[in-house]
Amino acid sequence: MAERTSSLARLFAVEAENDWRSKAACRGLDPDMFFVSEDLENRQERRDREATAKAVCARCTVVEECLSYALAAGERYGIWGGCNADERRALKRNGPDETAAERVS
Repeated sequence: MAERTSSLARLFAVEAENDWRSKAACRGLDPDMFFVSEDLENRQERRDREATAKAVCARCTVVEECLSYALAAGERYGIWGGCNADERRALKRNGPDETAAERVS
């Protein structure tokens, strides 16, 4: 059986260490904090998990680069650059009206 790997783990595994990814605050953290785990979450659990992930993004020095990557790559799941999937879709539709750093502060 093939091992499942999260988008976050694949991102760090295949990219060079000399770019923004090596500076990401989420590097080495449990991907389940940023993505829905295999256990189904209720609405409050999802809000709590996303708030915890966004708190990591709020202290990240490369949050802008992360959000730009997610928007360009069309990431459909998880917290990237301080935004969940719905927030990223809205950004793509409406265009960015504020920086990611302002959004997660």
